[in-house]
Amino acid sequence: MFRLWIFTIIIHLILMIGVTFAGEKYAFKYHHKYKIGDKKNETYDFKFDLQTNKLSVKVKEEVSNKNTGLVSYILFENNKILVDENRKSKYKGPYPSHSVGKSMVSLVTGYAMCGGYINHTVYDRIDYPTVAGTLYENQKLIDLLNMQAGDDKIVGQRIYAWDNPWKGIGPNLNTIPIKKVMKKYFKDVDGIEPGTYYNYSAMTTNVIMNYVIYKTGDDWNKLLHKIFVEDAKVAKRVYFHKTLNADKGNRKSGEYGRYSFYADRYDYLRIANMMMNHWNNDTCVGKYLKTMYENRVDKSFNDYNVFRGNHAATQTYGGQFHFDPIGIEDRPILMMDGAHGQQVIIDFDNNRIITAHSEERNYDYYGLIYVTLGHKVKPKKCGERDSTGRVIKCKKAA
Repeated sequence: MFRLWIFTIIIHLILMIGVTFAGEKYAFKYHHKYKIGDKKNETYDFKFDLQTNKLSVKVKEEVSNKNTGLVSYILFENNKILVDENRKSKYKGPYPSHSVGKSMVSLVTGYAMCGGYINHTVYDRIDYPTVAGTLYENQKLIDLLNMQAGDDKIVGQRIYAWDNPWKGIGPNLNTIPIKKVMKKYFKDVDGIEPGTYYNYSAMTTNVIMNYVIYKTGDDWNKLLHKIFVEDAKVAKRVYFHKTLNADKGNRKSGEYGRYSFYADRYDYLRIANMMMNHWNNDTCVGKYLKTMYENRVDKSFNDYNVFRGNHAATQTYGGQFHFDPIGIEDRPILMMDGAHGQQVIIDFDNNRIITAHSEERNYDYYGLIYVTLGHKVKPKKCGERDSTGRVIKCKKAA
């Protein structure tokens, strides 16, 4: 009996580690969801001008090779799709965004502000009863958006290796409704001074999302429909997760927001294209996005890596978006990044969007994305680091 008990505990620990620390691999079926739109919607139709060049050949090779993990790649420039490759994968149905969903929450927040649901600026403090008595109470919205909430000692990557488990050991706070999380893990807990450090924290994003749900009230689903169906004109239904497991009741109202987002591969492009149009046309939402760029903060990383993805290659963060990729700081490039290699990039000055979706982060990120954005490696002496961070090897004497 004792051995059975020990075995059961070990199995539960393994399962907990798999969920908490592996980033919940593809969990589409395991949670209730906010369903946005219909299975087929009136949509934005793309124009195609598919190219045959070094990039298109390389993309095809990377997508065809299952070892890279890459399942989809799209290059969109000046309102035309120039490169488009995908293959069958474990993502049967919509693709997961993982932390790209954090950026989607910021987009929704901008729309909520422009729609009058949040009647204060990003520099003002939130008025959210659910977080009363916690370190998130009366926080400035901009500090939450910039991942500077001061929750470093409780959750997040600055001290712990992961963005979602409580104190780096679990449970996964993404899976627990916010009222329960606040009561059990954050009540009467002090943080450090907000605005001090960049601390990438999943809990911070969920506070923002549920604040928007609280402020929009009965119009929450209406707001989502406006953004994704009416404005982005997605072709298929898109989803946000709820912090409710599938075996629990699917409550129609309440603060159950979780940033995990799912969409068709072309619909990620449609959403990014809508964002680019807002920016270029200086709409209210466009001004919100520009405010996020103007108020971005330094990540203060010790070592940037232009081979691992948008999160590692960028030097600043603003409003749940990554900015200032190393060596390409000459113009505003908005970057979104999700676990296992999900990437969405908007290069505003060049009317260019790149999307990549992957099962694992093993593909040539630098070659497919960084070089496509115009980065050029500047040669240096052997033994030194080039502009990508790689040490240049010294050739052996003949």
